[in-house]
Amino acid sequence: MNVKTQRSGVSEKANAGASRRYAETKIKYTDEPLGKVQVIPDFLPSPAELAFREEGVKVTLALSKKSIEFFKSEASKHHTQYQRMIRRLLDAYVDGQAPTLQATRTLRDKAE
Repeated sequence: MNVKTQRSGVSEKANAGASRRYAETKIKYTDEPLGKVQVIPDFLPSPAELAFREEGVKVTLALSKKSIEFFKSEASKHHTQYQRMIRRLLDAYVDGQAPTLQATRTLRDKAE
């Protein structure tokens, strides 16, 4: 018995039976018409977009104990880092304010 199956309490013999059952299943392909097919535009981001990380700037920030406890608690529930949650919250806020900030800058530029 290997270590993995020993810890899970499942014997190798039981696992072998399950995998054998699935290996014997045959897929039958047919040459039937597919029906009406529609090509959709590619909506997935490119690998370069997925790998993109914005440049970070380290800051020192004093937050309330209540806020940190909240983010740490939520982060552990969602298996992530609390600093990442705070960063995403701030980024979402900035993204939501971007049209407002642009409008404010435009009005200020016109006034000058």
